[in-house]
Amino acid sequence: MISPILRPVGGLKRIVVRPIQPESVPMSLESRVLTALAPWRDAPAWHIALSGGLDSTVLLHLLAGLAQREALPPLSAIHIHHGLQALADSWPAACRRMCDELAVPLQVDYVQVQPGASLERAARQARYAAFRERLAPGEVLLTAQHRDDQAETLLFRLLRGAGVQGLAAMPLSRPLAAGHLLRPLLSCSRAELQAYADEHRLRWVEDPSNADNRFSRNYLRHQVLPILTRRWPQAIASLARAAEHLGEAGQLLDELAQQDLQTAQAPDEFAWLDLPNLSLAPLRALSDARQRNALRYWLRRLTPMPDSEHWAGWQALRDAAGDATPIWRLATGELRRADQRLWWLSGDWLRMPPAPEIRLAVGRWLPLAGNGSVRIEGRLPAGDWRLAYRQGGELMNLPGRGHRDLKRLLNERQVPAFVRPRLPLLLCNGELRAVANLTDLHGPSDGQWRLDWQPPMDDQGLSC
Repeated sequence: MISPILRPVGGLKRIVVRPIQPESVPMSLESRVLTALAPWRDAPAWHIALSGGLDSTVLLHLLAGLAQREALPPLSAIHIHHGLQALADSWPAACRRMCDELAVPLQVDYVQVQPGASLERAARQARYAAFRERLAPGEVLLTAQHRDDQAETLLFRLLRGAGVQGLAAMPLSRPLAAGHLLRPLLSCSRAELQAYADEHRLRWVEDPSNADNRFSRNYLRHQVLPILTRRWPQAIASLARAAEHLGEAGQLLDELAQQDLQTAQAPDEFAWLDLPNLSLAPLRALSDARQRNALRYWLRRLTPMPDSEHWAGWQALRDAAGDATPIWRLATGELRRADQRLWWLSGDWLRMPPAPEIRLAVGRWLPLAGNGSVRIEGRLPAGDWRLAYRQGGELMNLPGRGHRDLKRLLNERQVPAFVRPRLPLLLCNGELRAVANLTDLHGPSDGQWRLDWQPPMDDQGLSC
């Protein structure tokens, strides 16, 4: 739009043409929340994570108001009671009063927080475990993190030495159990939420721990960020924007990792172990930085990431002699190398099972303590049959080959070293007759019976 401005020049008038900049009209909180929620308008239900504090109270009030004017999924709230302080005992009642006033159903869940080095982390784990149990397929959990939280998270993780993935922004949405977690207030500042609450005369509960600067996030919020914003008024917005940029960079690194892992994830002959594994050769062809990036991506769902110094364990495992059996121990399991392949082990795989003591039965799976289960498929002839694990020195009589040392037979088939001590053996009258799951060794050549083993399930899942 152009506006003519008349200015006198030497008794005459001339026209100076200057463009008028259109005023930027900020979207209301309601509009921003609706925009963020648009892809989930058809979800079976929306659940608000209601702590009773300012942020979640504003989100509850916003959505309850929108539900009066918009066609939204059924709305409810969930309050998690941690029981960490006496004052918190009054918060469920306060949340119930809020929800009753707004005609929003409320569910209160009581959780037990496990003691540990970080009380904040333990409380979060207990809280999200309860949320996961509540979410039915396709349902959405709405949490009230906002732009200031985004900035605090970036600073907090930066000071802990996090990498690109750790510094990435909290995403607007992510999968959670059978549903999704959504943060519709991420584009809003804490000041905007406070102004909304003041305008609508909302009441909320104050958690006294939020003022305790012994907690790192509180120290950043009350001591560090005010200093930064006095010098740089846009500091919080800039930090949140930087977190978004790092999120994009992290996505690109993930895409590179996926490409680098394609050839390393080719199936092998031991797929029946059902263990996460990679071929080492394709990884070795990458630069050190791309090796670490690919492994970080692959290990992310299996274990917390190690710090920079701990990555020396990867180099030691990678560069060990060809006949070695190196181990890289991580937070929740171990990465092992066997015949130029990497294997992830956790759970029962980290403990040697006791000697099997079960009564053999044909045609059904029999549990082995700490070692999955076995089944005899077919009919065993008469004899004193029993299960055992390898002790060393076992011989097996093979048609046309005579007696062969079991160690040599396992070497021929390149059975990973960590599998050998727990591979079920079937003996008759003290003589080795079958080795579970190994072709030509798991039963007689006429196929009258076979020894099948279902290995223990690897505990692979991590809470996100």
